[in-house]
Amino acid sequence: MSETMRMWVEVSFNIVYLIVVWGLVIAMWRRRHLVAPEDRRPAELIMWAFTLLALGDTGHVGFRVLAYALGDLGTTFTVLGYEVGLVGLGALSTAITVTFFYVLMLELWRVRFDRSYDWFGYLLLAAAGVRLLLMALPANQWNNVVPSQPWSTLRNLPLMVQGLGVAYLILRDARAAGDRTFQWIGAMIVVSYACYVPVIFFVQRAPIVGMLMIPKTLAYVAIAVLAYRDMFAGTKSPPITVGST
Repeated sequence: MSETMRMWVEVSFNIVYLIVVWGLVIAMWRRRHLVAPEDRRPAELIMWAFTLLALGDTGHVGFRVLAYALGDLGTTFTVLGYEVGLVGLGALSTAITVTFFYVLMLELWRVRFDRSYDWFGYLLLAAAGVRLLLMALPANQWNNVVPSQPWSTLRNLPLMVQGLGVAYLILRDARAAGDRTFQWIGAMIVVSYACYVPVIFFVQRAPIVGMLMIPKTLAYVAIAVLAYRDMFAGTKSPPITVGST
């Protein structure tokens, strides 16, 4: 795929993705009064989680689209005497919001399955704190268009712990409870990381690997659709019963 073709695929996908994800968020907010009483707290958590994700991704992919429109992903502007890169600022915004996204997803797991935090839950919360501290260090070089190593890996390791830990908890308890929707949500989190991990490790050497962000992003859209159908659209899946076929 030529560089020009890759740019147009990315730009087109980013614009459609932002329309879809904001459409889902708005639909959640507009239909929150239709949520069943027992689902109100989980629905509130999923709304806030995807509101944060949409805000961060508006900066992330939105600023990439703007940078392409201005002719160069390396486009910068001056804020209080500092040069700030559009792409880097967008990457920082989504890095912050996705960290809190998984904090809310952890709380969603706790509420949905009526669990309490143990050492593992607190470990996942601590991973969020460690990630935020790592992201504050200047060695991250947020103005770089391509994330620099080894800091790209270092700041994403706690996110991997967060996300895969949340996926494990959701899959474990959703399977035990026969909760089909959350079994799929847990699976989609795993899919998103299966696509994201190669980008973290290899995008500096093989930029084409960055295209894996498209299926990674689609996995998040799938999570939003699953949650919307389960809690906001009145289409709950029946629980799985022992011995069913």
